[in-house]
Amino acid sequence: MFIAELDRPWTETPFLYQGFVLNTDKQLEALKKYCKKVYIDLDKGPDLPDRSQLQAGDLGGPPRMLPPLGPSVLTTIKTRVTYRQQSTVNEELPVAKTAQKQAEAVLKEMMSNIEAGKALDATRVQEAVTSMTDSVVRNPDAMMLLAKLKETGTHALDRAFSVSIYMLTFGRFLQLPREQLDLLCMLGLLQDVGMTAIPEEVAHKDGLLTKAEVMVCRSHIAHSAAILRATPGLPPELPALASLHHERYDGSGYPQGLKGDQIGLFGSIAGLVDCFDAMIHNRPYGEVYSPSNALNQLYNSRNILFDGPLVEQFVQCIGIFPVGSLVELNSGEVGIVIAQNLARRLLPRVMVVLDAKGNPLRPQLILDLMQQPKAASGVPYRIKRTLEQGSVPIDPSEFFL
Repeated sequence: MFIAELDRPWTETPFLYQGFVLNTDKQLEALKKYCKKVYIDLDKGPDLPDRSQLQAGDLGGPPRMLPPLGPSVLTTIKTRVTYRQQSTVNEELPVAKTAQKQAEAVLKEMMSNIEAGKALDATRVQEAVTSMTDSVVRNPDAMMLLAKLKETGTHALDRAFSVSIYMLTFGRFLQLPREQLDLLCMLGLLQDVGMTAIPEEVAHKDGLLTKAEVMVCRSHIAHSAAILRATPGLPPELPALASLHHERYDGSGYPQGLKGDQIGLFGSIAGLVDCFDAMIHNRPYGEVYSPSNALNQLYNSRNILFDGPLVEQFVQCIGIFPVGSLVELNSGEVGIVIAQNLARRLLPRVMVVLDAKGNPLRPQLILDLMQQPKAASGVPYRIKRTLEQGSVPIDPSEFFL
């Protein structure tokens, strides 16, 4: 059956999404533990066919997960490393800012060199990667906060930095060895360098691209690989890895139409993160999603566009309320998520910046929802919903940058 509503707020339960098909004993036991009664949707619930037969649009609901094409790319992880948090967000933020500025300078220099026909400076890139990885290993929330809030004014630079931090943070979550974290970070920074060869009027065109323009845009993959191959001092596998982030699990991607585990772990991570980051940034050709809505879109594409277990791990890593998200609390106040609580992802730390009437709150109030702080009514603070960037009259970056 389809569970449509609970007898309590969804955020007080371990369920990731508001509405799901009940199909396991584990889900049923969790419902018994947290709820006395639930509400089902009869239009979506009775006589559900095998989920493997469902396609996007069936039953009027979201796309359903299809059977996997083979083993998950997660099975290729042979060595795992346990990373422990070594600093708080407040302690790490100044160090992360320094690493972020270094990365920004390297990216600007890199773009200028490419446009001038000069080679990349692999040593400078590696130095930036090392600083970024060091910071994320100590505490990923500081870099995640900067990646979400920082806007340099250049879309390509913003995207390169943001994608690299998300890939790096996800790699840490998957407990990949340090040298693989460095490679993921470098891949995120450099996989789209070929966009410098795409005409501005095509790369940032408002509206749909023509077939010819689509082919021009897709050629950035070949340009990226060529630039990376021509750069001495970079990891030899980097050009091939940079060609994978537009491949899709069902074979619908490009340039090779690879399927399933043919894309590999790094290519699958790169494609998943690149898609997530694109959805939460302003684009001339697509809707901007809140982070939680973007995660929901990815979750609904499991084993269709992306490796199912990898998507589920990414949702766990980022959290339903990702660091840097704007959120509305049940008190009507608006805050910014500044840190995750690893034990309870639905109860992060939040900086309250607007009161219930929309007025700036000074000084700002820091709430650790894990500690059950009480709102004015005596009811514990809870996150009501996430907000799209720009939906309220504040600039979150002014509080941290």
